[in-house]
Order: sequence, then C-alpha cells, then structure tokens
Amino acid sequence: MVITITAFDRSPDGGKGLARDTRVRWALEETGQPYDVRLVSFRALKEPAHLALHPFGQIPTYEDGDLTLFETGSIVFHIAGRHAGLLPQDANARARAITWMFAAVNTVEPPILEFVTAKFFERDKPWYEARLPFTAINVRSRMQQLSTRLGDADWLDGAFSAGDLMMVSVLLRMRSSGILDEYANLAAYVARGEARPAYKRAFAAQLAINTRQS
Repeated sequence: MVITITAFDRSPDGGKGLARDTRVRWALEETGQPYDVRLVSFRALKEPAHLALHPFGQIPTYEDGDLTLFETGSIVFHIAGRHAGLLPQDANARARAITWMFAAVNTVEPPILEFVTAKFFERDKPWYEARLPFTAINVRSRMQQLSTRLGDADWLDGAFSAGDLMMVSVLLRMRSSGILDEYANLAAYVARGEARPAYKRAFAAQLAINTRQS
C-alpha cells in the first residue's frame, strides 16, 4: 500500500510551505517514498472520520497499512527511522540528529509560534502593543543561541539530517517578519534547506493544490 498523508484542501498560508504537511512531504521526498495526499477541509477536521486519525483535529496524519500516526515530529521520526536518507548510521550521530528534531519543535518553535500568534491574530487585543515586543525578544534569544551553535557550518551536526529538516521548517515561519535576516548564517542555512531538490518537490506539491483552487 502507498503511504497516505492528509493536508488542507486550502492551506491558510496559500501554499507558502508553512503548513505542517510540508515537513512530512519533504521527509518522504528525501527518502524517495511515494505517497498519496487526501485533502481535508477545515470542517472535516472536526468530524469523526478525521478525529479517528488525529484526536486533536489537525493535519497532517500518516497512514501506511495498519499504521496511523499524527504529530509532525513523530511522523518525520518514523519516516527517518524506517528509510535511509535522514538519519546517520553512526549511533551517536543518529542520537544527536534526533536531539535536534526535538530541539526544533520543543525549544525553537514555541517562541516563534507565540510571536506569530501575537503578530497576526492579536492585533485587536488590548495587550498587543506590550506583548509583541516581548515575544520578539524571546524569538531573538533562541535564534541567537542557534546562530552561535551553527556558526559557519552548513548543517547542525555534520551531514543534512531530519534535525535540519525540522529546524529549517520551523525557521521558515520567521522569514516574513524580517527577524530571520538579522542572523546571516541562519538565513543562509534556511536557504540551503530550500535549495534541496526534495524540498523543492515538496513545496511545489503543496503550492499546486492552492494554485489550482485559487
């Protein structure tokens, strides 16, 4: 059976690659795995059929035979562990790559999501003017730490891995704010991720859905 993932039938970002199914598409492309996509409307997210796959009513989900997964990090981890191309063979290097996956979603992404939420969804709130600068400070703190660690390396720990895939995906959310460009090595790091043929295929596939329906 071919792997099936779910994605928005109309992505909130208009196909800019920020919806989380892009991360799963990218992982599948990096590992050379064919897959189908089942498009889901916002209404269908809350219906029993989808909730049976994802109890929190989100995307993406991953189905492969009798295995169903949700949560992007878990899905990418599964793909990376099952197929060559995203995790090193050396046990210690593999563990470090997995650590970077967790760092991306547990340490770097939360302040970014807090900033994005404040910037785009809380403009009408009385706390907006005070809250936005505070969230930006938190983002810059994390990005400075990451920038220092990356230095002039191409990737976080040797060769490109699932850790880089997740980290680049997280950092992409900061491009439109201009904050990413304050850290030249991180901006270049993200650009290297986007230049990978597998990412380009994943991005194009997600964009095509939204272009077709626009």
